[in-house]
Amino acid sequence: MSLVSRFFAGVLLANAVPHGVNAVQGKEFPTPFATPPGVGLSSPVTNALWSSLNAAGGTALLGRAPAGSRERAAVLAGAISMTFFLAYYFGKAARERAGQPALTA
Repeated sequence: MSLVSRFFAGVLLANAVPHGVNAVQGKEFPTPFATPPGVGLSSPVTNALWSSLNAAGGTALLGRAPAGSRERAAVLAGAISMTFFLAYYFGKAARERAGQPALTA
């Protein structure tokens, strides 16, 4: 399996986490199905579905356990990249919903 698919497996698996956590806590959280997409809030059930789809896609791309250090590094790089992107994006969306100015990096 290519390192690119391992990277995207990490992206999908990392994206499954915040949606799943908010779903099991019964909290609304942005999804691509919200209005506006990715900014508005979706129900916990929608987040559970989105989390499940991300986890299934990431697992399918992963296929088997990463064997080599390059494969593990690719999965980790994807997960870390997505984690920082989600932190920035959802933090910005939450500030906008609250009417606060955006932070600059």
